[in-house]
Amino acid sequence: MSRTTTTPGLPGMEERTQRGPVLRKGIGPTPTGWFDPRGRALGTWAFSVNRITGLGLVFYLYLHLAVLSLLLAGESSWNDFLELATTWVFLALDVLLLFGILFHGLNGVRVALVGTGIVPGRQQALFWAFTVIGTLTLAYGAIHILGSA
Repeated sequence: MSRTTTTPGLPGMEERTQRGPVLRKGIGPTPTGWFDPRGRALGTWAFSVNRITGLGLVFYLYLHLAVLSLLLAGESSWNDFLELATTWVFLALDVLLLFGILFHGLNGVRVALVGTGIVPGRQQALFWAFTVIGTLTLAYGAIHILGSA
């Protein structure tokens, strides 16, 4: 058996060349590392919130389809739902939905601009610029949504 050579300077490469059972060897976070907030950069926080908003938007898509199925039950069931949907609680959930859409969309544009090399090295500036744009849009939308109640 020949021992493979490793590139010096890369952490975890010694453990990767050892024979034995498949374990978490080498480079990468521990299984609980995704939930550990210590020492995280701004991009990591944005990535984490982007995942959460993505899951929330997928949940909302299925919920929206379920609500639209009320149309099949007739006009009275739809009118009953509309009475419920115009309460303050549901309107606040609409504002939360608007936040999820804005954050997920604007952060996706930021990732695409940085990832394609259009604006490399400006990740933090884009984050704060899109945060201001998203906050202003969210405030306008919240006033419009909650003001209609």
